[in-house]
Amino acid sequence: MTPSNSRRILITGSASGIGLQAALQLAASGHRLVLADRNVAAGEAAAAQIRQSGGQAEFRALDLGDLSHIRAFADEELAREQPLDALINNAGLLPPMRRATTADGFERAFGVAYLGHYALTARLMPALLRSSAPRVVSVSSNSHPGGRLDFADLQLERNYQSSQAYTNSKLACLMFAMELQRRSDAAGLGLLSVAAHPGISSTPIAAGWKSENRRRLMDRFEVFGYDTLMRLVGQGAADGARPLVLAAAGADIAPGGYYGPTGFMQARGRPGLVRPARKARDAAVAARLWQESQALTGVAWPALG
Repeated sequence: MTPSNSRRILITGSASGIGLQAALQLAASGHRLVLADRNVAAGEAAAAQIRQSGGQAEFRALDLGDLSHIRAFADEELAREQPLDALINNAGLLPPMRRATTADGFERAFGVAYLGHYALTARLMPALLRSSAPRVVSVSSNSHPGGRLDFADLQLERNYQSSQAYTNSKLACLMFAMELQRRSDAAGLGLLSVAAHPGISSTPIAAGWKSENRRRLMDRFEVFGYDTLMRLVGQGAADGARPLVLAAAGADIAPGGYYGPTGFMQARGRPGLVRPARKARDAAVAARLWQESQALTGVAWPALG
């Protein structure tokens, strides 16, 4: 890759798992990586691993569960006055069986995986628009059809279930990607917004979730179900990262498109364009989600309204 083709790409949740594997693959193709993660030791080690392999990478600490930290992170990035060619909103978590909240009081999965990235993308928009071909990739899941966005209870304060919290956050991420494309098109910004998902992939996040949720009998049943599914149709993190890499750096990417494994049930296989659930394509719900998210985070989008 020539220096003119090398893109500066920021990946959240890139200290391990899918995010790290995406970073390794992108760095091997000559792109310049900014790794962002709350785990400082692992993030610095990941950046060092890429540099030792001849790639270009730096690490910066980011806690997506804290809006004040997101603002400080973005302010530092904007002060560098460098173009940001692509942002991969990858960080996420498997929610605990008992409801937990972020520093700002949001349900943890929704707050980190969705609202945190909503705020981060808004604040990094000036850096993205310095690029001649800016791109935002929002990471969803093939479980997003199970999501239900109840605007009377977005934070699941009345009826919390960990699996529902996860699918809600991933449905929101997918709808955000499509709505961002609609708004970019309307404003004539030239930004490409897409979504991607890794299929069913083994990651350290899943390992941590299993360790945390072996206490109650019902929790152990859910862990057993996850393990069984992984054995039957799962794939490694390196393969799971391939749709993200395609979405972030591939040619002929469809605006507002959704990329994932094209094999059985989108669980594994060659990465390509896949079809999201009908509910994810509801523009009216996506527009309301955008407005609700703006109100919750207090983050404005001067370029988009």
